[in-house]
Amino acid sequence: MSKYEFVYIVDAHAPVAAREEIAKQIADTAAKSDVKIINSQVWFEKHRMSFPIKKIWEGTYYLLSLEAKFEAINKMQGLLRINEQILRFLAIRQEA
Repeated sequence: MSKYEFVYIVDAHAPVAAREEIAKQIADTAAKSDVKIINSQVWFEKHRMSFPIKKIWEGTYYLLSLEAKFEAINKMQGLLRINEQILRFLAIRQEA
């Protein structure tokens, strides 16, 4: 299994309850995809983006440290593409 850093952006103006629900959905999706979450944190709160995404200029960035197989990360990304509240996401494999 490899280690990954996973970043996703949610609309900063969404209610706190909605953002917490998204974080819960991410954790559930990770569990379904056999992904182990090592660390989860808010990276930036209400950070202004360089360009708008879906006409939204500010986003809340979340950073996750994951341990998983490549296939599990692909499955998780496929499930996250469906969620319209997540503006962007990126998974990067860390060097060993």
